[in-house]
Amino acid sequence: MNKTAGALVGALLLFGAVGCSEYNDERGKGDAPVAGRGGDDSAKHVTNNPDGFGNVATGCVYGAPGFRYFVTTNTGSAPSNLVVRVDEACK
Repeated sequence: MNKTAGALVGALLLFGAVGCSEYNDERGKGDAPVAGRGGDDSAKHVTNNPDGFGNVATGCVYGAPGFRYFVTTNTGSAPSNLVVRVDEACK
């Protein structure tokens, strides 16, 4: 349980500590900058939902083996949501 909580806090700090680029921010599609261009740029699995509902993307947490994240897109009425779970398949 402590590893899960630690990974969640780490992921939230990582996503919250970086500023968002100005490109496409008005449409909610701006990416956060990555220092030194490090990290995982591989394709993620995305589940598309009907308009008005946030899509869901999932992938293994880079630098934290054993953890998977799920994140939704912003919608007009709701912010993104982030969940980090233990996943033995993420190595």
